[in-house]
Amino acid sequence: MIKPQISAALAGALDVVAEGCAGLLDPWWVFGSAGMALVGVPGLTPPDVDLIVSPRDAATLMARWDAEPLAAAASPLFRSQVFAKAQVAALPIEIMAGFESFSDGRWSPVIPSTRVEIAWNGRRLFTPAAAEQAAICRRFGRPKDLARVAALEALA
Repeated sequence: MIKPQISAALAGALDVVAEGCAGLLDPWWVFGSAGMALVGVPGLTPPDVDLIVSPRDAATLMARWDAEPLAAAASPLFRSQVFAKAQVAALPIEIMAGFESFSDGRWSPVIPSTRVEIAWNGRRLFTPAAAEQAAICRRFGRPKDLARVAALEALA
C-alpha cells in the first residue's frame, strides 16, 4: 500500500475516530474521501470523516461524542436511516447507519464487503479496499466520484 498523504486536520480527526470506534460491536468503515486518503489516493483534502456503522454503534458514537441525530439534506442519490455530525475534532465526523444510494432505479444499502485494517497511532482504522472504493464511486456516478476511480484502481 502507498503511504497515505494525511493533513494534520485529518490526522487529528482520525485519532478521534480510532479511539472512539475502538470496541464497537459491529464492523465499521472510514468512508468517502477520508477512506480514499487512507488507502493512498494523493491530493485529497477531505472536508470531514464519513463513518459507516451499524444503528446500534451509531447510538454509541452519538452518545460518546454528544452528537444529535440530524435530518440529512434531501438528496436524490443518498439517504441514511441514522445521520449525525460530531464536532469533536478539527474536521466534522459524519456518522451514518443504514446508508443507501440510489442507482439503476432503486435504493440499495452501502455496506462494504471488504474491510482493510490500518494501524493508526496504536489503534486501528478500517476502510474498504481500494478496488471496492472504485466500484462504489462508479455506483455513485457523480463527477467527483468518477474522477477518483482511476487513482483508486491504480492502488488496487
